[in-house]
Amino acid sequence: MVKATGERTIMDLSIEELKALKDDERKNVTTHGTIYNVRDMGDFAFIILRKINGLVQCVYTKNNSEEEKKMLQEENCIRVTGEVRDEQRAVNGIEILVEKIEVLSSPSEELPFSISKRKLNISLENEIEIRPVTLRNEYKRSVFKLQAAIVRGFREYLENNGFTEIFTPKIVAAGAEGGANIFKLDYFGKKAFLAQSPQFYKQTLVPVYERVYEIAPVFRAEKHDTARHLNEYVSVDFEMGYINSFYDVINMETGMLKYCFDFLEKNYALLLKKLGIELPKFDSIPCVKFREAKEMVAAKYNRKIKDPYDLEPEEERLIGELFKEDHGSDFVFVTHYPVKKRPFYAMDDPEDNKYTLSFDLLFKGMEITTGGQRIHDYDAQVKKMIFKGLYPEDFESYLMLHKYGCPPHGGLGMGLERLVMKLIDEKNIRATSMFPRDTTRLNP
Repeated sequence: MVKATGERTIMDLSIEELKALKDDERKNVTTHGTIYNVRDMGDFAFIILRKINGLVQCVYTKNNSEEEKKMLQEENCIRVTGEVRDEQRAVNGIEILVEKIEVLSSPSEELPFSISKRKLNISLENEIEIRPVTLRNEYKRSVFKLQAAIVRGFREYLENNGFTEIFTPKIVAAGAEGGANIFKLDYFGKKAFLAQSPQFYKQTLVPVYERVYEIAPVFRAEKHDTARHLNEYVSVDFEMGYINSFYDVINMETGMLKYCFDFLEKNYALLLKKLGIELPKFDSIPCVKFREAKEMVAAKYNRKIKDPYDLEPEEERLIGELFKEDHGSDFVFVTHYPVKKRPFYAMDDPEDNKYTLSFDLLFKGMEITTGGQRIHDYDAQVKKMIFKGLYPEDFESYLMLHKYGCPPHGGLGMGLERLVMKLIDEKNIRATSMFPRDTTRLNP
């Protein structure tokens, strides 16, 4: 009988653990990985292993047998035993002088192309089609390591600031955003939808926990196919109670981003270097009102305002360019969006009821966040629903929030893929979605 002790059954050391070994511990060391690349040098070969957190170089003395060729096949999963030594020219600064190789498994077919190059030189569509293979590329998998690291940083900041993590339904009875971009479901004969946002639930939980957050998929039935839209994406949402104004939400997001970037520099320096990322530096983020932002862009770039109620993608890009030039900032909050383009729960600006106490955060000229202050008064919320052409009776469970009392509150939703896309300067959001869903894709 094998007992579960919690101890390692073999020396499955990580790269950091291999590097940290003392001199008297460096012989007869065993570790495992997948053969990422083999560089044949004649009498010996460099075997590059792909491990859990990076690559490690192994030096193997060859015998040029047929059995050896099979053993050194790319994507073989192997266990190696040998001596660890420092080698600054090697990836990650160490190498293993191999004494023994054990093959744990082998692919039944060769890869369609070499995945060990930094750039795969295939189209994004083809890359996505065979994502189970292309994700094994060190650069590609590092993109999603970065995504996971960002989530870790966000989660740590929010937990440190009194937020409770929540898990809300993704099959819902009503759309949070309204409009046509919602997936309809037959739920055992009842009408249901895929959640566009956890909005109703996170608001509902403000009187319970005061501060809540969720990092989870949301669904938008966007019929247009662009480089910035997905039909399923990861939304970073939080909601906070007892706010004095929506600027409290803005300040919380500013702090979250700043904390996360510091967290990445401290804990993921090698990953940032691998991806060629220079993180933005800031203590604060400039804010500009929606109407002023449009007028500034129109004046500076001699551009006619076409849509008075929303920002066009080109306007977002030019606002980002303007604030980078004039304020040295990659980020800018655009505030006070028109009532016409904001959902029914957005609080109107008491100083001008054509606008709302809401905002978007632009990063390098693209909207990555939408947020603002919510209506917390029952009568005001019902009135706004009717004004928007909605039926309050369709939102009975949501209106319990207002009926039974709720503090002033606000929050936001951030698109994780868009943030990563802009950090690594990708042109298409599908490059930062692990298994993207768009108007044509359900696989892989």
